[in-house]
Amino acid sequence: MTNAHKDALFVLVKSLSKSEKRQFKLYVGRLGVNTDAKFLALFNLLDKVKRYDEKVIMASGIVKKSQLSNLKAHLYKQILVSLRLNPVNQNIRVQLREQLDFATILYQKGLYKQSLKILDKAKYTAIENEEKNIAYEIVELEKIIETQYITRSIPDRADELAIQAKKLSEQNVMTSKLSNLSLQLYGLMLKVGYVRNDEDLNTVKTYFKKQMPKYEIEDLGFREKLWLYKAHLWYSFLIQDFLSCYKYAKKWVALFYENEKMINLNPVFYLKGNHYLLESLFFVKYSSQFKETLQRLEAIVESKDFPKNDNITSLAFLYINANRLNLHFLEGTFEKGLYLVKIIEYGINKHRDRLDAHHIMILYYKIACLYFGTGDNKNCILYLKKIIDNKNLKMREDLMCFARVLSLVAHYEAGMDYHLELQLKSTYKFLLKMNDLHAVQKEMIKFLRNLGNIYPHELRNEFQKLYNELKKYENHPYEKRAFLYLDILSWLESHLEGKPVAQIIREKSKKLTR
Repeated sequence: MTNAHKDALFVLVKSLSKSEKRQFKLYVGRLGVNTDAKFLALFNLLDKVKRYDEKVIMASGIVKKSQLSNLKAHLYKQILVSLRLNPVNQNIRVQLREQLDFATILYQKGLYKQSLKILDKAKYTAIENEEKNIAYEIVELEKIIETQYITRSIPDRADELAIQAKKLSEQNVMTSKLSNLSLQLYGLMLKVGYVRNDEDLNTVKTYFKKQMPKYEIEDLGFREKLWLYKAHLWYSFLIQDFLSCYKYAKKWVALFYENEKMINLNPVFYLKGNHYLLESLFFVKYSSQFKETLQRLEAIVESKDFPKNDNITSLAFLYINANRLNLHFLEGTFEKGLYLVKIIEYGINKHRDRLDAHHIMILYYKIACLYFGTGDNKNCILYLKKIIDNKNLKMREDLMCFARVLSLVAHYEAGMDYHLELQLKSTYKFLLKMNDLHAVQKEMIKFLRNLGNIYPHELRNEFQKLYNELKKYENHPYEKRAFLYLDILSWLESHLEGKPVAQIIREKSKKLTR
């Protein structure tokens, strides 16, 4: 039996809204011969069942086992054709592709003038909306037609098309180079997280300088600037230069507000830009602008003009709720943030097919931190266990590392020290294997390992020693990343001052309010 999440057709059918299902049936029924078609019967069956099971399909008598693969492929294609016709999916890119297809059909019929007329209009629309790849394809087809049909309407038509093709090609090459660089840096960030030592830093710096193409900023269009800012942003994240992250994330978002129609044309990039701007503001602890940016993002996403589809809805859920949690972390209002747990759990289940494991684990880690901040260490451990037990998570090794360290602290706080020695050994081995045993982690493990030898009246003094030792690393270029995942210093201060950790963070937040 195939897993439902692995069967593409079943997942596609289950992703359809009521209106999309109704439209599909109308589309299929446009010709009477399709009314009893096998693929429609298969569609109705998959729509009814809760999980994909080939035995159920065979028992229905719709199709023989030897024909099932072909029937599924045909149904999949018909659903996509129906979705393509849906006005909701008729964005500029789809419309331009459609016009290019129409022009190609007219050209193949020898109707050159009609084809050129469609192409000229589509080309203007493509360039205006920064769809330069499609614009280049249009120019290439225009060139083919011009070699067979001399319009004579423009004296220097050949030169004009050659110049347009060259310019678009140069712009597309620049976009490709910048997008490749951005993607490679993003992949590095997901795999290993921030740079950990001078060797990592030099590797990233050398790679960035070598791969960054030469450019003049005034020659770049919207799309080229977008990828340029993305590349700089990921570079800044990798080297932990969070002020630089803020600078380029702000440029990214400002680019959309300077070209407002691009928000509707590229809603995914708009959402991502705002998410990274918020993340940068969180790292530099700029709470007032964080709140302002989050409120503006929420208002635009909820507005009737903002595009709506499954992918956008999933990303909006992910980014908005992750940053709502971050706001509570910034302000130390952990108790107030607990209402988000049910919303996030519901959203993860609803959007699971469109959210990758990496982003789900980040949400779990944030929920664990929320519970830790309220003093609910058992729930904190429960959510960290979801991360630690995830054997399929092949990325963001630093997240896995700090989940284990926080789990140790939560076990200690919960009085569950009967598991502590075993966990200490397991965590130590894991960190060694990941080559991620840094000073902050070493000090934490040493402190927790020695707890059994410390008398109660000595405990405050040991907390103070650990605090003094860790404070040295707060602004260390490579060690400071530990404090991004877990506010260890506030936890230690809470023990030293006899206050809840949330109160310590709130007091710090008031001092930092900008």
